[in-house]
Amino acid sequence: MRTRLVLAALVALSTGCVSQGKFNEKALEAEGLTKNLTDEKAARTAAEAKIKALEEQQAALNQEKVALETRLNASENRLTSAAAERRALEEKNAQLAALNDELARNTKKLAQAKEELEKKSSEYENLAQSLKQEISDGKIELSEMKGRMTVQLKDKILFASGSARVGKEGQEALVKIADALKTVRGRIIRVEGHTDDVPTGGGQFASNWELSLARAMAVVHSLQDSGVDPTSLSAAGYGQYQPIVANDTPEHKSQNRRIEIVLAPSLGGR
Repeated sequence: MRTRLVLAALVALSTGCVSQGKFNEKALEAEGLTKNLTDEKAARTAAEAKIKALEEQQAALNQEKVALETRLNASENRLTSAAAERRALEEKNAQLAALNDELARNTKKLAQAKEELEKKSSEYENLAQSLKQEISDGKIELSEMKGRMTVQLKDKILFASGSARVGKEGQEALVKIADALKTVRGRIIRVEGHTDDVPTGGGQFASNWELSLARAMAVVHSLQDSGVDPTSLSAAGYGQYQPIVANDTPEHKSQNRRIEIVLAPSLGGR
């Protein structure tokens, strides 16, 4: 607009007759307008440059904002992951604590059960003391579990081969056993006879059934004669059919030839 005014002034001066003063006035006005126009262009250029700089700065700020948001999201994801991991660890720790508690309870129960199993009765202690030498020599084995006590005697300490008659050494051992059993109350005393798998060959005993039972009965009579209450005594013969090891060697056959005196709780409690 101002450019048109300057041009119009110049045209007017060139086409009309004006005074020198008027001319000078118009010239100054035109010069002023030109200067204003130049200043405005410079100002606009500066403004455009500033706007461009601001736009570039804004773009940089936007990029920085995006980067910060990305970092923030990553941090939030890590925090979320860490929180989830912590919860998982806490749950795992709780499970382990529960397992430890259960293990402690089971360990205590096992210890109590073991203590109960290993707890020996007064009859066991009396027999162990009475038969200390025989047990030490390996002629007699003594065991007790869950209230059931077993005195195991090798057949050679009691009987000659193929015989059901108690020998002198066996009789001495049975007297010691009887001394410990005289005061027993509330127990069934069952004498069990066992043999190996070698046939008897006929004669006095038709089979190992008869031999094992005859030996058990001989021990029962010996205990009764030594003062054990006969109402608590019983006998059983198992022949070769309840071996403790395979009958495959002379040593194993010897282990299977045995007398077992079993003390079990009486149902009547007498």
